[in-house]
Amino acid sequence: MYTLAIFDFDGTLADTLPWFAEVFNGVADRYRFRRIAPGELEALRGVENRALMRHLGISGWKVPFIAAHMRKLAARDAHRLRLFDGAAPLLRRLHDQGVTVAIVSSNTEANVRRVLGAETAGLVAHYACGASIFGKHTKFRAVLARAGVPAGRAIAIGDEIRDIHAARRAGIACGAVTWGFALPDALKAHRPDAVFERFEEIAERMG
Repeated sequence: MYTLAIFDFDGTLADTLPWFAEVFNGVADRYRFRRIAPGELEALRGVENRALMRHLGISGWKVPFIAAHMRKLAARDAHRLRLFDGAAPLLRRLHDQGVTVAIVSSNTEANVRRVLGAETAGLVAHYACGASIFGKHTKFRAVLARAGVPAGRAIAIGDEIRDIHAARRAGIACGAVTWGFALPDALKAHRPDAVFERFEEIAERMG
């Protein structure tokens, strides 16, 4: 039984893919990489992040600047962003079951808390935000240390292939949700420890 659940935020708890699609091409123009053509997004959801960067012509040195700009846009639009139905009740249920809840995100803590709302944000014991695109494993390890939970009792739950890789690098179990950015088949090809199609399944898996 897992006693620590570490959640990704965008695409896992918050329904931000429509917003991402809306702002993406403006960011592409600003930082001079390829736009996503109409109808192309669905195919790109099956591609790993490094391959996606190559496809779009994003140089590695630009990534921190792009990420910082995306965080500013998310702060600007936070009032428009919403949690998935079922996300808040899940966090409440896990909290009531005695499971420690954490969020590790590339987004800022302020943005995450604003979208969660004060009551739901208070259910989260640990925030480790501002993670680099390939640096989540270090945040996972930091949360494990702060929570005092052995790696074998923790699971990281996200919606992208990089979340699976990061969890494995940190030595913890990985769960993938099917309602976020990456397509379910792409996630399943990387054999996560659990695949969740509904929020209720997460609570059930925690025991």
